[in-house]
Formats: sequence, structure tokens, C-alpha cells
Amino acid sequence: MRACTAGQVVLSVLAFILACTPASAQSPPPGLILQADEGERRARRTGDFPFILKVDKKNGGSTDMVMGMEDLKPGQAIPPHRHLHADEIVFIHKGTAEVMLGEQKAIVREGGTVYIPRNVRIALKNPGPGTLTIVFVFPKPGFEDYLRDTSAPEGQAMPPMSPEARAQIRAKHEWHTIYDQR
Repeated sequence: MRACTAGQVVLSVLAFILACTPASAQSPPPGLILQADEGERRARRTGDFPFILKVDKKNGGSTDMVMGMEDLKPGQAIPPHRHLHADEIVFIHKGTAEVMLGEQKAIVREGGTVYIPRNVRIALKNPGPGTLTIVFVFPKPGFEDYLRDTSAPEGQAMPPMSPEARAQIRAKHEWHTIYDQR
């Protein structure tokens, strides 16, 4: 058996640690600086709902955070749903929102914040007359995958989504988000 010096042992341990450490821990992503209109611009296939995914694993390399912005025209709504594995924060960036959070109903004006604990029902509607712009933040990934599955990059053809296709996509993402039956 060969004797090892203390230096060889330390180098062996360091090599082992580096080999077993995820790449993300070795070199963090550089971060992002985004203007209001920058990010992954998309539009929902179920209506004219443009949104921007700003921060997630694909945009900025975050494995923990998801952030985006969404515009709702007067009368448009985000249907009642709940997120099973993550809290959510919605910030009213522009306009006014009619919010239903659990059993609470409120009008939330520009600059207002809605905190949605996991598994609590949420719905938003733009009562008009102008565009409602919201910022949404999740501390865990998941919802952005649903958003990508139900949208297309801005400017691309928007294939219509049948009720059956929407049901299949929602079923695929039920581990994260449950929509009320309609």
C-alpha cells in the first residue's frame, strides 16, 4: 500500500468535491438585467393574452425562481385555479384587477400586491377600461412549463387549442396547477 502525503489527500478530496458538485454550484448564472418589454415574449393560444417569461431556468438560469408579466385587456380574466406546490405573488403593475382569493373579493389598484399561499384558489379579472398588467412570481419552478405548453412565441402562428387539447395540457400539469372545472 502506498503512503499519501497530506497534500495529496487534500487534492483528492477537492477533486472529489468538484466532481460531485452540480455545475450550477460551481459557477452561478450571470443574472439578467431586463427592461419592461424584454424577456421571452409569448402569447396564449386560448386568447389574446401576451405575456413575458422574464426569469426561470431557461431565462437567466434560475432553478428556484419564476417571474413574468402578463397583459389582460378589459374583460379578460385568469380563471379560478390553485397552485399545489408553490406560493405566488401577483403585483398589479398597471391598471385595476378584480381579485377573488379564497373567499375574499377585492378591487386591487395599480401598485397593489396579492399574496396567494399554495393551494388557495385565485382568479383575476380586468374590469377595464384600460389594460391590466400584472407581474407574477413563484419561488419554485413548474408553472412556466404550463405557460409554454399553452402559448406560442410572440409573432408565430397561433394554432387554435381545442377543449380536448387544453384538458390534456391541464392534466399534464396537475402536479402544479389545478383549474376549476368549466
